[in-house]
Order: sequence, then structure tokens, then C-alpha cells
Amino acid sequence: MTKFSPLKWHFFRYTRFKLKAWRQTTSSLWFAFRRFADLSQPPAPLAGSRRFIVLFALPLCLIGFSSLLAGPLAEGSLAQTAAAATDPYKAIDAADTAWMLVSTALVLLMTPGLAFFYGGLVRSRNVLNTIMMSLVSMAVVGVTWVLWGYSLAFSHVSLNDKNFETGIGAFIGGLDWLGLHGVNLAPDPGGIYAATIPHELFMVYQMTFAIITVALVSGAIVERISFKAYFWFLILWSTFIYSPLAHMVWGRGFLGSINALDFAGGTVVHISSGVSALVAAWMLGPRKDHQVAPMLPHNVPFVLLGVGLLWFGWFGFNGGSALGIGGDVAKLPSATVAVVATTIAAAAAGLTWMLAEWLLRGVPTAVGLGSGFVAGLVGITPAAGFVTPLSALAIGVITALCCYGAVNLKAKLKFDDALDTFPVHGVGGTVGALLTGVFATKVVNGFANTDGLLSGNPGQLLPQLTSIIVSWVLAGFGTFIILKLLSLVMDLRVSTDVEDEGLDIHEHGETAYGGDFPSEISLKR
Repeated sequence: MTKFSPLKWHFFRYTRFKLKAWRQTTSSLWFAFRRFADLSQPPAPLAGSRRFIVLFALPLCLIGFSSLLAGPLAEGSLAQTAAAATDPYKAIDAADTAWMLVSTALVLLMTPGLAFFYGGLVRSRNVLNTIMMSLVSMAVVGVTWVLWGYSLAFSHVSLNDKNFETGIGAFIGGLDWLGLHGVNLAPDPGGIYAATIPHELFMVYQMTFAIITVALVSGAIVERISFKAYFWFLILWSTFIYSPLAHMVWGRGFLGSINALDFAGGTVVHISSGVSALVAAWMLGPRKDHQVAPMLPHNVPFVLLGVGLLWFGWFGFNGGSALGIGGDVAKLPSATVAVVATTIAAAAAGLTWMLAEWLLRGVPTAVGLGSGFVAGLVGITPAAGFVTPLSALAIGVITALCCYGAVNLKAKLKFDDALDTFPVHGVGGTVGALLTGVFATKVVNGFANTDGLLSGNPGQLLPQLTSIIVSWVLAGFGTFIILKLLSLVMDLRVSTDVEDEGLDIHEHGETAYGGDFPSEISLKR
């Protein structure tokens, strides 16, 4: 038997005591954090007048103030100033403008496509609520983007000699374009964003991105979040998460200045929505019947229709991000490069997912094929304008395998991300952003003037990793804070009775397929 000297024995006891104390402290801190993050308990009641002020008066005053700003300046949003160039429209290219008009319509169509995709995946008693959670984003963000969202995302604060923001402007835009003041039919000032299309067209194209991004988050929290809470979440998230991140990446902000490549939204759209979905699902907790009763898609044809609309719209999503049709790839981004890469990556990912299911589960499923297509589209989004066709194929295969693994891991962990938003968009966006730094090449986009790892520039992986980390942190902590604040003034979840009977009837007073209301259900009016 080994004998310890008194000194060693005291050291052993002291170390064991400290480790035990550290474990107790860590456990207490984790318990306190979980209790703080627990949203299952109802908020403390507010007096009627205070509740009205918090929930309605302050937000409406903010909107009204923005509208007042927009009103007196509305004329400036259409009229050209006398100080403008003699012919402010001279630089506008008809072909580029036509392509961007079409691309804007294509991207907007993606939100109804997402509504069908998500709607088919849920149970029939919640399909209208799920579809509404996508479509309402078109209404809410379509207004807030005009009043303040676009200005916070793209207006300039302090540009340096390389046209990148400095100071606070590296992280958030200014207020110069509130209510679209100064946003007119000429190209944006200096042509910094899009020199050959009207500024208003660039604005509304970016609006469609903001609309679908926050709608993506809903997939993780369907069938349990109240519609009122989700309504206010839309406003706050699109303002405080989406606009700053879009500014940092595309608005000449911090991530743009370090040359982090994101052609069409791997970080801005997919990582932000996927990570936010993960946090929101964790904070709200699982659905009542999760892991208790089967939760199968109620309408697989809806799912496949949604996938088809999404893929169709993604041509505008990625191809339109060239902000024109392009020409000499040494000078301009090419819409053709992006569209070709989009098609190939989606096809490769769909085939990979189907074969993985076939080999591991014995059957290829329609939902699996559709999920593979979407995973490939997500993965190629940040890289679409920077990679060759063969690289796009590799990105599709790798992204599909990573997302397929993430979906299965989520199931094993019994985590209730209802429609796999994080495994597909969060993981797919992260993988795609990283692979952009691997496969990017000047051969197809000399405008970016950047090669990736396989073209001899391993250093490109550093800004890609930086952009991934910043996106994760902003989306994760921002979503936590927004939901915690909302939980102080309203219930975020519906009751268990509403979960059982369906959100369609209780939240909207309608049923999806025309049936009568069950007699035992009483609606609050």
C-alpha cells in the first residue's frame, strides 16, 4: 500500500476540496442560468395600462416617429437633387436592371415556398399557423425595412479611403436612409453597392432577403410559440440581429473589410437563422408530444412543392447577388457562375442525401430528397459566385453529408428543433462558409480578387472563420436576449390545451381544410 507523506496528503485533500467546490459552484451557476432562461413559467402580470404601454404604445410611437421622418422627406426619396450629376441615370444598365427585377420577384417567391415546405412538415391542425409564420414576415419586415431596417443595414456612417466603414459604422449602419430618404431611382451614391441599377431596386432586392431570413427561424419553434410573441420577435430580430449582420458583411462593415467572402448569405441568412432557431427551440422547450407521439408530415406533396419553389427562387437568391448579369469575370461578378453553381450543388446534395438514406435506412424518402436539395442550396449560397462547377459539386456533397449527420444527431439527442432548421441552415451555412475559403478562385470571380485554400491561399480560412464566429455569437446571444425580454411581458408559448387542439383554431380562428370547429373547443374573443 502506497504511503503518502503528510505534505502530500494535505495537498491531496486540499485539491479534492477545491475540485468539489468548483463543481458545486459550476452546477449552481448552470442551474441559475437555466432558471433564468426558463420560459415555461408565465411572466409576472403587469397592470393594464403598463402592459399596454410596454406591448403596444412604445412600439407604435417608434413606428410613428419613423413615419414622421419619412413623411416630410418622402419627396426626396423620389426626386433627384440639383447637386446630382447631369444625368444620374446614365450609368443604369437595362439588362442588369431587368435581371434584378426578375431576381427580386424570385427571392420574394421563396417565402411562400418556405411556407409550403414548413406547412407540409407539421401536423394538419397547425398548418395554417405555420404558413402564417412565414407569410407574416412579408408584411412586417416589408414595412420595417422601409422605415428603418434598410438604413441600419446599408447606410453609411464613416467610410475610409477604401470605402469600408470605420468606428461604430463597422458594425451598424446610420440613419441617413430612414424612410428611404435619399433612396431614389438613380444608383446608390458613388455606386458602392450596385452602380448599374436603381438604388430603390437594390433596396427592395435586399428586403426580400430580410423577409425570408427571419421566417426561416420559425421552423424550429412551430406548434408551440404564440403568434403574438412571434409577431414581436419578427420586429426585434430583423432590427437588432439581421440589420447589423447584413451591414457587417454586405454594408462595407467589419466582416467585409477583412475580406470574409459571403456571396449570397451563408452567414447573413443561414447561420443567423439556424443559430437563432437553435437558441429559440432550447429556450421554449420541446412540444408537449415530443418523443411521446409520432409527429409525421401531414402533407408531403406540400413539402415537395415548397422545395421546388425554393429551388426556383434560389436562382434569384444566388444569381441576383451578382447585382447584374455580369460580363468579364475578371472585372464583375457573374450571374451565370452563380446560377450554374447553384444548380449543380443542389443536385449533388439531393443525390447524396437520397443515397445515404437508401444505404443506412433501406429506403429513399421524398422528404429526404427534398431536404438534400435544400441543404445543397444552403451550402452553395456563400460560395456561389466564387467557385467552379466541380467545386460546387463537392460543396453539395460535403454539405449534404454534414447536414444529414446533424439531423440524425439531433434525433439521438432528442432535441426538439421541429423542422430541422439548425441542422440544415445552421450547419449547412457554417459548412458552406468554411468551404468558400477552400474552393474560392479568381478564375470565375476576379472582382473579389481572392483565392481559397486549394488555389494557394490558406489565409482565406481565417476571415471565413471570423465571420462564422461573429455570426454565431450575434445570432445566439441576440436571440436569447430578445426572447428573454419578450418573456417578461407576454407568454411565449401557447397552453398545453392549445397544443393538443391545434394552433390554427385558437390562434387564427380557422381550419386549413374547411372542417367545422370541434364542439368542445371554445375560442377566446
